[in-house]
Amino acid sequence: MKIEKGRRVTVKVDLSVVGGDTLEKKTLEYIQGAGTMLPALEKILEGLEKGAKRDGVIKAKDAFGAQKLPLKKIQRSEFPKDAKLAVGERFAGKAEGGMNVILVIEKVTDAEVEVRYVHPLAEKDIKYAVEVVQVRDPRPPPVPAAALELEEEK
Repeated sequence: MKIEKGRRVTVKVDLSVVGGDTLEKKTLEYIQGAGTMLPALEKILEGLEKGAKRDGVIKAKDAFGAQKLPLKKIQRSEFPKDAKLAVGERFAGKAEGGMNVILVIEKVTDAEVEVRYVHPLAEKDIKYAVEVVQVRDPRPPPVPAAALELEEEK
């Protein structure tokens, strides 16, 4: 069975920043096309079958740099008084969900600063090694007829 949209996939994955830290090294399960896997990695896995292995590098623009995070207006008073608040300047911050992000200043007024959230790895190339462990239909197997009969007797 090949990996295609809607299939339940189990894969061994090893992701790291090129020349840097390991991001993830584990076996995980996901639904192809459900949006829980890095889109560039899903594209690499598309069409593969159990036992297939791939490795390589995902360019930054196709990895976390492809994520479009929202603009946010922040009160100017929330920034340190001595902070250089100019278009293009960057600050470390946290998104509403607690995820670490980089704030890139887009616009500055007297009262507020408009920033764009950027993933901390947005400018990093990602090295990957994957092995497809299993590909299957996402639906659970049917309940055996004997179990249904027992259920009806209750």
